[in-house]
Amino acid sequence: MKLIKLFAVLLLLVFASSSFAQGSSQGVAPTEQQLEQFQKLPKSQQKALAEKYGISLDALGFSTDGESSDDEGSNKNSSSILPRDLDEKDSEELTDEEKFKPKEEEIKPFGYELFSGEPTTFAPSENALVPSTYMVGPGDTFTLNLYGKESFNGEVTVDREGRLVIDKLQPVNVAGMQYNQVVELIQQKVEQEMIGVRAFVSMGETRTIRVMVLGEAYKPGAYTIPSLSSITHALFVSGGLSDIGSLRNIQLKRAGKTIQTLDLYDLLIEGDSSDDVILKPGDVVFIPPVGKQVTISGEVRRPAIFELQGSESLDEVIAMAGGLTAQAYPQKTIVERYTGNSSKTILQLDITKNSQYSPKNGDTIKVPASSDELDNAVTLIGAVTYPGNYSWKEGDKVSRLFTSVKSDLLPTADYEYGLIVREVNQKGDIEVHQFSPLEASQNNVKSDLELKARDIVVIFSRFQTKDDEEAALKTLAITKEQLELRERMKLWEQYEEKQFYEFIDLGGALEKELAEQLAAEESKKITNITDFLNSKEEELKESDYAVFSREKLLRPIIAKLNQQSSYSSQVKIFGIRGEVRFDGVYPLPINATVKKAVLAAGGLKESTFLEKAEITRYSNEHKSLLDHVEVDLNEALTSNDNEKFAIQSKDSISIYPIPNWQKDLQIEIVGEVRFPGIYSIRKGEDLTKVLERAGGFTEFSYPEGAIFTRESIRFQEQQQLNKLSEDLRRDIAAKSFNSSITDSSLSYKDMDSLITDLAKVKAVGRLVIDLPAIEQGQQHLPLQDQDVLYIPTKSNSISVVGEVNFSTSHIYKAGLSLDDYINRSGGFKQRADEERIYIIKASGLVTIPDQGSWFAANKAEELSPGDTIVVPLNTEHVDNLTLWSTATQILYQMGVALAAISSL
Repeated sequence: MKLIKLFAVLLLLVFASSSFAQGSSQGVAPTEQQLEQFQKLPKSQQKALAEKYGISLDALGFSTDGESSDDEGSNKNSSSILPRDLDEKDSEELTDEEKFKPKEEEIKPFGYELFSGEPTTFAPSENALVPSTYMVGPGDTFTLNLYGKESFNGEVTVDREGRLVIDKLQPVNVAGMQYNQVVELIQQKVEQEMIGVRAFVSMGETRTIRVMVLGEAYKPGAYTIPSLSSITHALFVSGGLSDIGSLRNIQLKRAGKTIQTLDLYDLLIEGDSSDDVILKPGDVVFIPPVGKQVTISGEVRRPAIFELQGSESLDEVIAMAGGLTAQAYPQKTIVERYTGNSSKTILQLDITKNSQYSPKNGDTIKVPASSDELDNAVTLIGAVTYPGNYSWKEGDKVSRLFTSVKSDLLPTADYEYGLIVREVNQKGDIEVHQFSPLEASQNNVKSDLELKARDIVVIFSRFQTKDDEEAALKTLAITKEQLELRERMKLWEQYEEKQFYEFIDLGGALEKELAEQLAAEESKKITNITDFLNSKEEELKESDYAVFSREKLLRPIIAKLNQQSSYSSQVKIFGIRGEVRFDGVYPLPINATVKKAVLAAGGLKESTFLEKAEITRYSNEHKSLLDHVEVDLNEALTSNDNEKFAIQSKDSISIYPIPNWQKDLQIEIVGEVRFPGIYSIRKGEDLTKVLERAGGFTEFSYPEGAIFTRESIRFQEQQQLNKLSEDLRRDIAAKSFNSSITDSSLSYKDMDSLITDLAKVKAVGRLVIDLPAIEQGQQHLPLQDQDVLYIPTKSNSISVVGEVNFSTSHIYKAGLSLDDYINRSGGFKQRADEERIYIIKASGLVTIPDQGSWFAANKAEELSPGDTIVVPLNTEHVDNLTLWSTATQILYQMGVALAAISSL
């Protein structure tokens, strides 16, 4: 039968789809019987068939949730409650200001969300289990199964008179009987009246009852509900309570009398449902408006608005809120109360004690949180194995944190420099104490400082950049466990940095940025400390510094010291520069000395001059004047006299190198010497000595044409070239506004291109020397770092360049004069400047031929192999066309003048 029905429905849908496709004008539509058959199908099959044949359920009279629009109660198994749409305003309707406005945490009334549903039908929707004490009445259905000599399967219903009629059995009155009694009665009657037949009885569908839900319900009205429904069931089917409905005084009225009052707080908080009684037909569930309310927020487990039923105490209200959280600070509980006037009043309570406070309507109770600051603890951060917080008790020292520097510190840690950052007052001002982690682990009295509560101990890396640190770690023979410890360094960004900045009151990103700006501005004022910054070869980026470098860890400390300084309290910082590993600005520790300053800067370099150092400080009498104090650095590092070598706020310490100390001065000799290569030299060493070390010249050398370059000269020449190109560009720009027949025909664009090409010319830095005289000791040339000497092979040519018809090189021949070589190059061009010819010697020296007499210009002695004859361009040359054009204009002007004079 099911297959036949399904086939009929499919035919119906095919017919209906073709009818709808042809248009409504044909008047073809499914019958009521066909619609009824389609309605009995499950909702999923209805949608699948409708989508397959392109039919809209709305066109057939069905809603999209599977219920017929003509019969709301046809689908008994569907839910009659949907979630309530609590959004008052669609997000698309919100303005930009409302969308991005910060939303505060809203405290909502307690318990309302449990019943916040949206009723969809007044029909019964739930099938509950039937208890044995259920009172049977008209409309209840029983399922009866008979087996034995006769069999029967079917349902029987209690009629309006309360009788149960079973075929072949005498009717029996069951109204008012309990369910278990009815089952026993039917079984007995079947056994007595139908010999050899036994019966199995179960409850079918229970009857429905009609009740009213009134008052402050979300959807007040009459509802048809199962006969086993209770007060809470009636609340569910009506969508729950409105925003002002009472949860603690829900009344069940029967025949005009209140027979039961339900407090939902008993059910929600304690799980007590004893007052949730079963309803009867005609009952009225009445929800009055909410009574007194108090709001409790803060550190409670269930912040909400609670309804007061009577004279609840503060403890009972906190119990409603689930009690206090672990971080609550009940001694500072605040109560905001309306006084009946135009303002509120504030009460402060200690709810740990027996308080006389009694909650009143409208009170707002706020339980604050305890501070996150640690008490009786110290914090260890930086290049350590186990960073974090450690317990503290009176008398603890630094050595308690470092039992072994090998196991407690990272391989990159600086064993000689560590800081203790300590708060000194309620404002959060800090002071700095310096110690040596190595000496502290050995219980040295000077470094094993006593700790105070909330101290932060900072351990630094002995490397400044990540590259140096990685290079050092690769060369260390470290174990697998130590390699794992390197991964702990990545925790700095997530934990240590945050804790550190919070401690010195620079927690957020904005505060850190402002602190850095403040430190930069302050450092500009202390010019004698920060002058060394201008001499750095290159500025490192933030990402280049090692995680625990001095640059990163000291920055917030210095910023804090700058912030807390005032006219009466100088900023506690100092500067150190020169022959130390990490010159810079450092926090001034308690009892600061030159020795501590050197250790803070990473120690001295090998090139340090120990006999002298200088401290520059502001004068104690005249703050605008600077004093220069010389100290014996060797004595300062070994002496125990802290007063003599003490340093003060804003002192600048200069550590000098050993005189004439150089790391490695080098000169390169290339070409025709016996041992060409790079030679190390001492400062001021003569070239003559280096040539002797190079074995002297070879037999093929041409020392007269040697080329000597020097880096300092190249730098000066490059500056001059840059200045020349800028001056020419400026002159061309100025002259581009004037036009004259004698001006160049080049456009400004062409001239600019020429100047750009000139700016690309790189200086050589050549120094003209007489190498044979130097080699013989007749001249002296002190060498500098990066000097280069090139000694070419013998040359046998003369080059002619410039304004000649054919620029080329000629084989040198003794006796040939300058004019001979020019004639061999085709002679002069028309624009050649014959009076300014000059000769570039092979050594780089430029000479001008002696042209004082007819025979002087032809002296062959002025030329030697490797020389270059340069014929320059005559910049004052005027072509014939320009010359005749100018002459014609002059003659014309003279004729006009003569004609004017003769007419007088």
